[in-house]
Amino acid sequence: MLPGGPRTERPVRGFPGRARGRCGRAPAGVTRTAWHCSRTRATGDALAFTASAEEERVAESGAGELERLRARVAVLEAERRPRHRVRSLVAILLVVVGCVLAPLGVVAAWTADTVGDTDRYVKTVAPLASDPDIRNAVANRVTSAVMDHLDLTALLSGAAPDQRPLLEKALGALGGSLEDSVRAFVHDKAQAVAASRAFATIWKDANRRVHSTVEKALTGSGGGAVRLDDGAVTLDVGPVVDQVKQRLVDEGMTVAGKIPELHTSITLLKSDDLDTYKTYFRILQLAGTWLPFLAVVLVAAGVLLAARRRRALVTGALGVAAATALLGIALRVFRAVYLDALPAGVSPAAAAAVYDALTRFLFTTVRMVVALGVVVALGAWLTGPGRRAGLVQRLWTSGIGAVRAVADGAGLRTGPVGPFVRRFRVWIGWVLVGAALLAYLLWSRPTGWVVVGLGLAVLFALAVVEFLAAEPEEGPGPGPGGASGVTRTA
Repeated sequence: MLPGGPRTERPVRGFPGRARGRCGRAPAGVTRTAWHCSRTRATGDALAFTASAEEERVAESGAGELERLRARVAVLEAERRPRHRVRSLVAILLVVVGCVLAPLGVVAAWTADTVGDTDRYVKTVAPLASDPDIRNAVANRVTSAVMDHLDLTALLSGAAPDQRPLLEKALGALGGSLEDSVRAFVHDKAQAVAASRAFATIWKDANRRVHSTVEKALTGSGGGAVRLDDGAVTLDVGPVVDQVKQRLVDEGMTVAGKIPELHTSITLLKSDDLDTYKTYFRILQLAGTWLPFLAVVLVAAGVLLAARRRRALVTGALGVAAATALLGIALRVFRAVYLDALPAGVSPAAAAAVYDALTRFLFTTVRMVVALGVVVALGAWLTGPGRRAGLVQRLWTSGIGAVRAVADGAGLRTGPVGPFVRRFRVWIGWVLVGAALLAYLLWSRPTGWVVVGLGLAVLFALAVVEFLAAEPEEGPGPGPGGASGVTRTA
């Protein structure tokens, strides 16, 4: 453009006919600045509208994709839900059946172990020979048998002929008092025999002979020379009568030697319902030791099938413990009912002693199973991810860490043991649990205290492992600005 001349716009290179500039030529009456700003606003509005439309298209596309994903998930859940429900129902059924079979397995093991084994039975009832109630019951029964066959008139046969009428007259006047005196004398001799070592031998031999009858009374199998009359298991104490007769003869009562051989007996078990329960005891005896194993397998299978295995393990363990505890309560209730139903001729104290001796192993097993169930449930809960379990775990870790910090501050060093334990800590923990399980299985007669002791031993061993596995952190060093012996627990 020449000075003073009219302004012309150069065409833009490559675009003929377009003037150089962002807004082009302004219309007449409109300044270039106003024209430029209006064109800029229009372009911005167009760009904003385009961006908004693009966002709407993306949003619509994302919403559609989200809806398709939700529909696909719903289809998959609908396909999976029936299988999940069936699996859960089967798991619940297995755990419930296992919990029901647990107390039956305890009774089956007792039936096969104590009732079905003669040596174990004799070992179980042998301590009764020193029981005061048993001794008193035997002495009373022997005294009654001897007095029934003792001729008091014959006691005067050794007297002089001229004195015999007077003595017989005195016997007629004081017969009751004389009989009481003789009865007390015979009872003292019977108690002396019952308290002797010979009675312990007689008791063992008699119970060895009576075992077949006890088994017959409870299971319906076997035989035996000892009688089973009207639901009663009786024990022959004839050898005790022979011992008493010999002692009476040694004391000068020679008329006792004329008493014939007697086979009197005492009652060990008495119940009118023994025939009713006989079939069930027989089934349990045939089940033997595989019924407890079956109960454990069913509970384990239910836990493996469950969706939440840890919760199923806790529930199954507590269910087994609760069912077995109910068995213990039932045994206590049955004891009271059984003793109240005894006939008048049976000593309740002696019957209670026999019942307690026969069920001692059963009660021991009940306590052991309850303790085992509680320990397993507690261990499964404490190692879980729950909030309260996590709190216990943090307390455990912080406590062991504090102990390790004190030990490091005192100069304790684990050397190569620490890194080794830290590396294989999980495997070491499982080895400890396996060792405790093996010790429990190999224990001949595990009790509740044995289970608790093994649990505490494993807990202590795990604490030692955690202590050794705690990784020390090197601090700034001893001095005013730092401290040494700071540890970091894993």
